[in-house]
Amino acid sequence: MNLGNQTMVKEFLLTGFSQSLQTRIILYILFLILYVLTIFGNSFLIFSVFTSPQIHTPMYYFLCNLSILDLCYSSNSLPKMLIDVFSKRRRISIIGCLTQMHIGLFLGGTECILLAVMAYDRYIAICFPLYYTIIMSWRVCHCITVFMWVGSFILSTAPTMARPFIFCNDNHIDHFACEILVLLALACGDLSFYKIAIVIISFFTLISPLIFIIVSYICIIVSILHIRSVDGRLKAFSTCASHLTVVLMFYGTSITMYMGNTKRFSSNLKYISLIYGVVTPVLNPMIYSLRNNEVKQAFQKIFTKYVTKHTI
Repeated sequence: MNLGNQTMVKEFLLTGFSQSLQTRIILYILFLILYVLTIFGNSFLIFSVFTSPQIHTPMYYFLCNLSILDLCYSSNSLPKMLIDVFSKRRRISIIGCLTQMHIGLFLGGTECILLAVMAYDRYIAICFPLYYTIIMSWRVCHCITVFMWVGSFILSTAPTMARPFIFCNDNHIDHFACEILVLLALACGDLSFYKIAIVIISFFTLISPLIFIIVSYICIIVSILHIRSVDGRLKAFSTCASHLTVVLMFYGTSITMYMGNTKRFSSNLKYISLIYGVVTPVLNPMIYSLRNNEVKQAFQKIFTKYVTKHTI
């Protein structure tokens, strides 16, 4: 495509949601509450794990990674969204937009891989409990973490670094944030490279981890069924229930968003983005805290210690 006569875009205008003042006030209050809950919920979960020696295990180590990801993921779009709610022109520079896009891809891809790692951790803990400390040693956990973060960063940045986007004419983004599918709809030139790249990256960060999770849980279910004690079965399943809930929420919306939608972007998909970009980060710490006795016990000890300290 010849771009010689095209006007190059220098900034984007985010459409966001409703233009009604009443609706914007409601959305602002809702998003602000969700963001505050996300910060406090995930920060407290991280703090509880760090200050409670009894839960210094690989499971909670990866749970801390998940909370860090959720904090960063929501902070990537929510503060800008809150600012834009009452803005007449929701502007964002090209550099700012591309930075937001890359951070979102990086954190989202890392979370997909992390959820697969957490499934593997549960698989080893339930199917090979005697070898758990050997297989999931701290050295192994740290190596997995480095591979997970570095690998996701390379996958999320390499395609657009190799062939940067070129934008011309239309600069209106029908979204509240810079998602790659939105920018793909506005980019000029031959886009086949990016579409193929999205499919390939989605395979490694969405499909492959999901298949790994499914296989892991099939093995876990088989092992649980061989446990004779009913209490033993319930205890084994309870350690996986929270993780399964998070997997269903995050993967369900992410696959709907990125698999099969590379040809054109639908404005309705921005509402799906709210689920994994805004709702999931605030629900994750609640799900793990409410369904996990060890986290609740750690919370009670911290709370009791705090009350005792300030009442003496």
